Amino acid sequence: MDSLNLLKNNMSHVSLHSLTIKKFHDGLLKKEFSALEMTQAFFGWIEKKDKEIGAYLSLHKDEAVCQAEAADLKIAKGEPLNVLAGAPLAIKDNILIEGLPATAASKILENYKASYDAAVIKKLKNAGAVFLGKTNMDEFAMGSSTENSAFQKTKNPHDLSRVPGGSSGGSAAAVAAHLAVAALGSDTGGSIRQPAAFCGAVGLKPTYGAVSRYGLIAMASSLDQIGPITKTVEDAAILFKEIAGQDAMDSTSSPQARDYGEDLLNPKLEDVKKLRVGIPDEYFIDGLDKEVAAKIEEAISSIKSLGVKVQKTSLPHTKYALSCYYIIMPAEVSSNLERFDGIRYGTRQKADNLLELYKKDRESGFGAEAKRRILLGTFVLSSGYYEAYYAKAQKVRRLIAQDFDEAFREVDVILAPVTPTPAFKIGEKTSDPLSMYLSDIFTIPANLAGLPAVAIPIKAKAGLPVGFQLIGRHWREADILGIGRYYEQL
Repeated sequence: MDSLNLLKNNMSHVSLHSLTIKKFHDGLLKKEFSALEMTQAFFGWIEKKDKEIGAYLSLHKDEAVCQAEAADLKIAKGEPLNVLAGAPLAIKDNILIEGLPATAASKILENYKASYDAAVIKKLKNAGAVFLGKTNMDEFAMGSSTENSAFQKTKNPHDLSRVPGGSSGGSAAAVAAHLAVAALGSDTGGSIRQPAAFCGAVGLKPTYGAVSRYGLIAMASSLDQIGPITKTVEDAAILFKEIAGQDAMDSTSSPQARDYGEDLLNPKLEDVKKLRVGIPDEYFIDGLDKEVAAKIEEAISSIKSLGVKVQKTSLPHTKYALSCYYIIMPAEVSSNLERFDGIRYGTRQKADNLLELYKKDRESGFGAEAKRRILLGTFVLSSGYYEAYYAKAQKVRRLIAQDFDEAFREVDVILAPVTPTPAFKIGEKTSDPLSMYLSDIFTIPANLAGLPAVAIPIKAKAGLPVGFQLIGRHWREADILGIGRYYEQL
């Protein structure tokens, strides 16, 4: 623990372990420490700890120091301070920060530096946040274990022999190992919630359209959404509120995202008690690990103790979600990754003509999983197969969304597991892609329906972290975060 404590004597009582966004902000205002001192303390801990975790792909000390000094200057001048000012954050490496690397953990983007800020980064810069570095991920966000990175494997801080989940594994590991106060990830089929559950963190996938995707390297455009990974539900609400909102640069961002009310940050218990929570039978299947099932039951009991009504519900088309997703997502991957030809960035291969150049660049630039999904997507979109696969999958997607619409006539929130098992061993599923895909079986439906969902860790005396998720109506992040806040306080 000594190595986590800040080095200066007057701050020896402050530990990076205990810091949340809220506590960090309160400490700044009380002048228990400065933003610069904290930033330097985090870099010191990263230097010591991240050698074994591998959460970060790149660190950006000069930029972070400047951002921290700007926050301290505001305090010195007595200017109003945003709750995120000076807060040291980790950013997934598919979110653009101008002038910094944005590799998406792929060789084909190895030399690329972003020429502009993502919309969420602009908002966080305006808030005064500090960006410590860019975190590791599965290549182009394709994976559930962060083993598909072209550069390194990230390890689960709770057990270094296990994966941190994916594709936002670096961000989740950074938060769990106290290498950042909070982080941003992206969620296409569970890529925020699954690693959050594996690492014992909180992970929020917002409503599709609530957060701008401008400046997010696209994987599957109708599914991708940026969201926070944090230590507490309160922090998730704080970070989400800052990055949410309509953006003219993203045609899929919605005017309904213009502002979230006070109930997001300060939910009232009497309002939370009025919510009805549905438990879908379809999520409690034979493949669900017994320990995970037991922990979910504990969480349900705790939520009941708040005075919240819990009842059964049904989502009958859930069983088709995985198959549906692995047609729609690769189709969009095939289209989105077409732009990466290796000419504008990546390592240019020697070739006699343009076609040969494309082939060599993409062969050497893309990893095995990226190639697999490009091929799958190209196949389902090809002449003669489009109607049989892609068009049919879109119809099934509509049925899955209708299931949620029907369920939300009777309940306000749906509670389900995040993953069928706790974190699995590194290398355990790499030779069996289907087994890897199955780890997202409970998270995918919310993406297909565009619904908000939050993964919340269940307190465990020992062993690996387990998480449950709360899925809400469109634009009702306040409902799922409200229940999560009061559950967390129990």
